[in-house]
Amino acid sequence: MITISEALPNEYNIIQEIAYKTWPDCYGNILSKIQLDYMLGKFYSLEALHNNTLNGQHFLLIKETGIPLGFAAYEHNYTGRNVTRIHKIYVLPTTQGKGLGKLLIQKMQSFAEENHSEALSLNVNRFNPARSFYEKIGFKIVAEEDIEIGNGYLMEDYIMEKQL
Repeated sequence: MITISEALPNEYNIIQEIAYKTWPDCYGNILSKIQLDYMLGKFYSLEALHNNTLNGQHFLLIKETGIPLGFAAYEHNYTGRNVTRIHKIYVLPTTQGKGLGKLLIQKMQSFAEENHSEALSLNVNRFNPARSFYEKIGFKIVAEEDIEIGNGYLMEDYIMEKQL
């Protein structure tokens, strides 16, 4: 049985663990190990996850028979716009292709519709094959964005949106 629920603060370590298992698979061919380690430390420390929630993000965990398989984070009214922003979405590499990512997107879309958002928005690395997944479920590239994240590193992203 698949369930999706809001992550509790005592489950942030689960989110952190999933990130550390998924990122090498997602970004190992795109980023150096040094940059990968830097970004994981910056974005997935327990303090960073806690601060994300203080800044309006909601974390979801997707589980099968109680076993965590992935997570997502979203925020309504992103940058003052009537948009729900998907900040993070990852499922364990061993479970990819089983529809879990799509279930997480559907759940966040449902929350966005309840919030009367006009669109879902997300960033995806320009070299990440996940872009095709987002396109298949209705997202379109609306812009490119380069984000400096410190230590001389740059995130080279597409901004994608799905109108609701």
